[in-house]
Amino acid sequence: MNRRKFLMLAGGGIVVAAGASATAFALTRTPTDALEPWDRAGAPDYEDPRMRALSFAILAPNPHNRQPWTVELVGDDRVSIGFDPERQLPHTDPFDRQLTIGMGCFIELMVMAAAQDGYRVDLDLFPEGSSPEGLTGAPVAFARFVSDASVNADPLFAHVIARRSAKEAHDMARPVPAEALDTMLTARSHVTNAGGTVDAADLPYWREMSRKALAIEFETPRTYKESVDLFRIGKREINENPDGIELPGAPLEVMKALGLFTREAALDPGSIAYQQGMATVMAPLETSMGFVWTVTGTNDRVAQIGAGRDWVRMNLAATAAGIAFHPLSQCLQEYEEMDELYQQVHRRLAPDGGTVQMLARIGYGPAVGPTPRWPLESRIVERTAS
Repeated sequence: MNRRKFLMLAGGGIVVAAGASATAFALTRTPTDALEPWDRAGAPDYEDPRMRALSFAILAPNPHNRQPWTVELVGDDRVSIGFDPERQLPHTDPFDRQLTIGMGCFIELMVMAAAQDGYRVDLDLFPEGSSPEGLTGAPVAFARFVSDASVNADPLFAHVIARRSAKEAHDMARPVPAEALDTMLTARSHVTNAGGTVDAADLPYWREMSRKALAIEFETPRTYKESVDLFRIGKREINENPDGIELPGAPLEVMKALGLFTREAALDPGSIAYQQGMATVMAPLETSMGFVWTVTGTNDRVAQIGAGRDWVRMNLAATAAGIAFHPLSQCLQEYEEMDELYQQVHRRLAPDGGTVQMLARIGYGPAVGPTPRWPLESRIVERTAS
C-alpha cells in the first residue's frame, strides 16, 4: 500500500483516502464472508427443521460476540446444545453468567424459529447438572423438536434479521415514549422482573453509572486486555475470525498497515489509540435516552438462561419499535474492581434481593449493520451419544 495515497488528519485521527484506487479500496472492505450467516438464515437448502431453526439461533446477541454455543444433531428430532469452554471471558465474566445469558438468547431464537415451521421444542436444561463456578463442556440443553399444529408463530420473530446491538449515539431531541418502554418490558416471559426508565430525571444517574463502569473496565489492565485480545481489525481478520470485537472499515485497516493502530498501542494508556478508543466508546453514553434492565429472584443457571431468553425478546421488541438497543452491563460484572458499582446497582434495582442480570441503554439512533457470525456448519460437533 502506497502511504502517499492517504492523509492522516492530525486533529481527529481520521484517515482519508485520496484518489480513485483508494476509493475503490474503501468500497471493498465489507467482511462479506463473516456477514453471510445473516443472509443464510432460513435458507431453502436447510431441509432439516432443526438446521433452519439453528441458522437463526446463531444470530443471537452474546458477550463480546464470543458465540460460545456448539450444537450436535442427535437422531431425527433432537439437538444437544453445548458450550465451548475456549470462548470463556475469565476476567470480565468469571462465573460465565453473561455467557449463560447469551446461551439463553440462542435458545429463544431457536424456539421462535422452530415455531415458524410448526414445531414445538421441548427443552431439558442442564440435564447433567451445572455449577455456579462456571460452564463446562457438559450439555446446556437437550432440545426435542415436535411437530405440533397448535404452536403459534411469535410476531417478534419477524424482527430477528433486523435486530442489532447498536452502540452509536442517540438522538437527544427524540425522547423514548413510555409506551415503547412498556412494550419492551412486557415482551418478556421468563424472568422474575424487568424495569426501565425514560424519565429525564433518571438519565444522568444511569449515564454516569455506565461511564464509571466502562472506565473501570478500561483502566483495569486484565479486563481491558481481554477485549483487546479479541479485536478483529479489518476485513481479513474479521472474515478469518468472525467473533470477538470487530473493527471494520478502510480507515482502521490503513492505520493498521501504517503501524498507527496496533493492539500494543491500544493497550498503552498514553497512546492516541487508547485515548481515542476510550473517547469513542464513552461519548455515546452521554446521549442515552433511556435504560432497561432485568432482575431474577435467583442466580442459578436456569434463571440465567431465562434471563437470556427474555433479553433477546426485549431487544426484538425494541427493534420492532425502531429503537436502538445497546447492552451495557459492565456495572454488573463480578470482579473485584467493579464490586462497589455492582453493589450500588443492586441496592437500587434489587433492594429486596435477587440478581440484576442485564442493563441496556435505549434511544433513537442511526441504522447499523449486522455483527459477524461463524457459519452454522462450524458450530456443529460430532455426535458422541444418542
